[in-house]
Amino acid sequence: MRIISWNVNGLRAVHRKDALSPIWKMNPDIFFINETKAHPEQLPEELQKPENYYAYFNSATSRNGYSGVALYSKVKPEMVVYDVKKIKDEEGRYIEAHYSNKLVVIGCYFPNGGGEPHRLKYKLTFYDQFLEHIENLRKGGHSIIFCGDVNVAHEPIDLARPKENEGEIGFLPEERAWIDELEYSGYVDIWRHLHPNKVQYTWWDVKTASRERNVGWRLDYFFIGNNLVKKVKKVAILDEIYGSDHCPILMEINV
Repeated sequence: MRIISWNVNGLRAVHRKDALSPIWKMNPDIFFINETKAHPEQLPEELQKPENYYAYFNSATSRNGYSGVALYSKVKPEMVVYDVKKIKDEEGRYIEAHYSNKLVVIGCYFPNGGGEPHRLKYKLTFYDQFLEHIENLRKGGHSIIFCGDVNVAHEPIDLARPKENEGEIGFLPEERAWIDELEYSGYVDIWRHLHPNKVQYTWWDVKTASRERNVGWRLDYFFIGNNLVKKVKKVAILDEIYGSDHCPILMEINV
């Protein structure tokens, strides 16, 4: 199974740039998109119903042109879940797809936490609700894969300027501590697991042209339950693909 996750920062915009073409050429089994900024009826037909894929969307109900996620899957999931009791999501951030052998693949665009003080509280609450939910799934015998823009750099190696960003949203101790808790609970940041000393980023600030200087952050992740680690064939950050302030990430896994 080849899975690709990408925060496109506007699905219609990235489609107009023809920036999705390299992704389709990679022939992913699952393509998860963060930050669609659109309801499905606002998308062109080829994005609503792409050839050879089942398409699922979760859009923000709180405001238009904001957040939103999409899931394209070659195999029709046994079940797709958008509304989870444990996760209060009015911003269209979550899709959960159930496949055979009790495999659950989740795409999630986690809150940024910036702006008004209540947004950081919302982000931390969302983190806790998410972990509680996937733990319940795992206790029910499911194997977990989740991916997306987690909106936090875990360790100093995961951003170009850690000292300058101490105390900044996205690198706060309480945000990073949640990743610690996630790993303690048995979920593996598989890219870092396979590349313990590699410096590579998935997001760059457009306003400062930081991508050209590679002054970035690693905000996009694949986490998997530790029972799946030996089944992973490859994980990559596709930073040669442009079209957004983020780049795609890829995982290949035998399931």
